[in-house]
Formats: sequence, C-alpha cells, structure tokens
Amino acid sequence: MTPSPTRPPSTAKFPVEIITEEEMSLIEAAFYSVSAAPPSVQFDQNVRSIRSITMLSKRRLSGCTESVNSDIEDSGRIIGSYSPNRKRRVLESFLHRFRRRRGLSVTDITSTEWCEKQMEFFLLLGRPKSTEAMKAGSARHMELEEEVVKRVKIDVESIEDRWAVKFMNFIWGINQLLLDGLTRELPVVGFAEGVWMVGIIDEIRMSLVESERIPILVDTKTRVRATLPAEPQRRNGRLQLMCYKYLWDSLVANKFPSHKFFDYFSLNPHYILSPEVRQVTEKSGFPSETLDDLVRYFQNSCCLLPRAQDQLLLRYELQEDQSLLGEDQFDYEPAWFESQIKSCMEFWQGEREAIFTPTEERWKCKFCKFSSRCPANSNMDDSATPPENENFLSPPIPSKNELS
Repeated sequence: MTPSPTRPPSTAKFPVEIITEEEMSLIEAAFYSVSAAPPSVQFDQNVRSIRSITMLSKRRLSGCTESVNSDIEDSGRIIGSYSPNRKRRVLESFLHRFRRRRGLSVTDITSTEWCEKQMEFFLLLGRPKSTEAMKAGSARHMELEEEVVKRVKIDVESIEDRWAVKFMNFIWGINQLLLDGLTRELPVVGFAEGVWMVGIIDEIRMSLVESERIPILVDTKTRVRATLPAEPQRRNGRLQLMCYKYLWDSLVANKFPSHKFFDYFSLNPHYILSPEVRQVTEKSGFPSETLDDLVRYFQNSCCLLPRAQDQLLLRYELQEDQSLLGEDQFDYEPAWFESQIKSCMEFWQGEREAIFTPTEERWKCKFCKFSSRCPANSNMDDSATPPENENFLSPPIPSKNELS
C-alpha cells in the first residue's frame, strides 16, 4: 500500500529553526560553514506548545544512552596506500586536505558519483559559479521551506554556537514532524564507512502505514524543461536520498558517538553557549548552558523517532511554473548504497586516483567547465551526445546547493 503524504496544516503553525544567511544559498554543502554572515532563527511566539515532546526529550530514555560501536574509526588519519590502477601514491587524501574539520557533505558524495575527475577539479581549482538554473533551484527550496517555517535572526559567537544552531534546528524539525506530520530542511550528521557525513534532508512526511506512523524522505528537483532526467541523474538523486536514509536510521539507532564528534570537529563540549542561543533554548523548552547539554537533547530526540520508510521519493518540478513533472518512488538498496559509498571513500581517502566517467556517460563532459583540462576530453568524439531529455547547462547537483 502506497502511503498518502501528510499535507501542511491549513493554519500556519511555524516551528523555530536556525539557519545562516549563507546557508540559504549553500544550505546543504555549507552545513559546517564558517561564514561571517549572522545566523538567523525561525522563532514565533505563537508557535504551538512543544512542551510534551521536549519533556520526553529531557529524560534519559531507556536504550537511548550513548553507544559507541567498536568498529567505528576516526577518519582523521591520512590514508596513502597503493592500488593496481594508480600511477603514483596519493600522499595526502582529499578528505584530510579539504574536509578534515567539516566532514563530507551529501553533495560531496553525489558529485563524486557523477564524476570523480570533476570532483577532483572542484577541490583543486574551485567550483564554477552558480548558474541561473542552480540559483532558481535554490530559490525554490527556500520557498518550500518558508511554507512551514519562519525566519528570525540570532547572533552566534563561536563554532560551538554554530553547531548548536544545527542541533536546535534538528530538535525543532522533529517536533514539527511529530506534531504536524511534515518538516523540511532538516539537518543531519552521522557516520558512513567511518567518515563523518553531514546533510540537510529536503522534506520528511509522516505517513500512516497499516496504523503505524512512518517517516518518508522526499527530495524535490527542479527542471529547466518539461522533461524527466535520464538515468544517470535519476541514479544520482537516488543515491542522495539513500544517504539521507542512512544518516536518519543511524541517528534513530543511537549511533551518534558524541565524544568522537567533539574530537573530530575540534569542539569544546563544555563551552558556554552565547546568551542569545541560551535564551532561545530556554524559551523553546530545552534549556542548555553548554553544547554538551544541547547534544544530549539532540540524542534523546532521536530516540523518539522510528526508522524511515524503505521507499523513498524523488519529485521533479518544472522551474517555470513549479508544476509536477513526475515522481520517482524507489526502494532503499543497502548493498548498492554500501558499494557506492565504499567506492566514493576510496577516492576521498586517497586509496586510488580519480576515475573518469564511464564511456557511455562521457556526454557529461560537454557540460563540464573543466573539460578543456581533462584528459578524458581528448578521447571524446561527436558520438558522446547527451540524451534528449538532458537539458542542464551545468553538472547536475542536488538542487538545493553546492559547496562554495
């Protein structure tokens, strides 16, 4: 039985949420940005009371104490091994050089799956400027988010405050999901193959399936023309949603080793949060003096949640009028997801050099800003023609954002 989505309530009940201004244009990939722009908080005095939920969150719930699996490894070390297809040894991994204190974003994963060589150029030479299509996609996600949240600015004073912002957003998003059956732009953080990964889930719907409430993860993509994407882009979008499900289910299973989290991101758990952040947590029903206090609320909130449904949903909208072009419902495939993540980690951890996009997908090179520099381009001929339904003018990315 296909679950029916829960629609937003007709009477606006806005939850609280904190988001930086920069994150509105780079909302997923800049999950751990260190921007000078002042953050903002979605906070409404008329918000529905969430006391009953936060009271549950305050309790040391049975089975919700911190657990650290013995097989989880800190990914901060440098990996530099040999591989049969390597021309030289990678002395320092891209993970260590570029993501050592910020973690991999889900966008990093999907960009790597699209083309490892292009991802390498992104890291070494910088990403191209956002196209109008990218900006339109980001604007649409802002619009969707603002249907269910309200923005109010808040001052932060440290990296610890900025992470506090993420955890507060999560707690408020979970409260909204449990009360209203819908939330959007929910930040998540967790382990994948021993590496810290961060992301922002586009939309979560709480649906009733055989008398049980189960979260459904949804992502909306925008299209320039009224066509559905070809298989490579669909595959990329499926991987993105599978990453979100993996992170969600890991949090629900209480797989968030806070000590490793504080250590990896160089955070002081006993840091006293800024006065404004503490004031907001007090008003919200989960008063927190330190970052560690807030992380405990975050962990206990995770224990209130069920695992996400195995069926995931990709939606495709036309940018011009936001009409629905089609939906792609698909099942979570653990074995395929694991193989994709392991392959991605080989690249990021320096176990091998970047692989060119497959020959049958070499048409992607015609849309790559680095094609003139790439060795694969010299072998590309006129037969590398993109499918008729591919109409992007830049590499396909999660429509919400890119790394700067």
